[in-house]
Amino acid sequence: MKVLAVESSCDETAVAVVEDGRRVLADCIASQVALHRLYGGVVPEIASRKHIEAIYALADEALLTAGITREDIDAVAVTAAPGLIGAVLVGVNFAKAAALALGKPLVPVHHIRGHIAANYIAYPDLEPPFLCLVVSGGHSLLVDVEDYTTFHILGTTRDDAAGECFDKVARLLGMPYPGGAALDKQAATGDAGKYVLPQTHLSGNPLDMSFSGLKTAAINLIHNAQQKGEPLDVPSLCASFSQAVSDILLPRTLQALQETGRKTLAIAGGVAANSKIRGEFIRETKRLGVRLCMPPLKLCGDNGAMIGAQGYFEYLAGVRGDQSLNAYATMPLDELRF
Repeated sequence: MKVLAVESSCDETAVAVVEDGRRVLADCIASQVALHRLYGGVVPEIASRKHIEAIYALADEALLTAGITREDIDAVAVTAAPGLIGAVLVGVNFAKAAALALGKPLVPVHHIRGHIAANYIAYPDLEPPFLCLVVSGGHSLLVDVEDYTTFHILGTTRDDAAGECFDKVARLLGMPYPGGAALDKQAATGDAGKYVLPQTHLSGNPLDMSFSGLKTAAINLIHNAQQKGEPLDVPSLCASFSQAVSDILLPRTLQALQETGRKTLAIAGGVAANSKIRGEFIRETKRLGVRLCMPPLKLCGDNGAMIGAQGYFEYLAGVRGDQSLNAYATMPLDELRF
């Protein structure tokens, strides 16, 4: 079964063709990074307009790359939530038109479910149940993946997402957008123990996370150094910040593994590309004898292939959209409202 998949939730326009939820025939992406770098971050209105300009040609490119025709498409999947509302609307409207014109089923997909499904592409033998840590620019979640379309949120951030904090700190340090990658590169030569950053202790659910205090501490440290004219060891601050984020994510994930008894851990989302986080999770899962699945870097960020993978399983589960399908800026991972 061949799924034409559309992703436009933020600043990447992506169209892919995925076969049977595992095999990527084409994954075409039009990046807006260079454009938004001028503003230090994503400008929603500009992102929406660029999606409109790119999406039609990108769909033709995906079909050409896959070596198929429009008649070979069996279903159209699209990110319908969550994301920048104007950006999501572009993809949804295109997918609705494509499904109607082709006479094929329309399958709405939750963006974060797509990130989890990137692991099915990277690891064709991976099957639920497993535990997944989702860490992206807008989300930080611990999810028990019971089945391909059945998810239970075990823990979440109570404020900022890990990826948003990386980007904010990087921007204050004068690094180009997207800041997370630039910060990670700087951290490679730094001393992770040089700067002491706080750890947040929360009451209630021990698997919940908080990153706002950590972000504020790093911002204050940067501002104080700038105001006093004191030198700042940027590589070491980057390394210390990456370590602090890892120190929030790792113990909660290990606790969730223990509580659920899962023997497989998947990591998804853009922050999964951070070398410190990847390294520490590799070490600890090896020590515990837990299988670790982490997508390659090209599948950590937003892409159409992950939407096609999850779209296939949503299709099998009977999830359908029609011409009244709308876009949603927010939506719980475990309670679809399509």
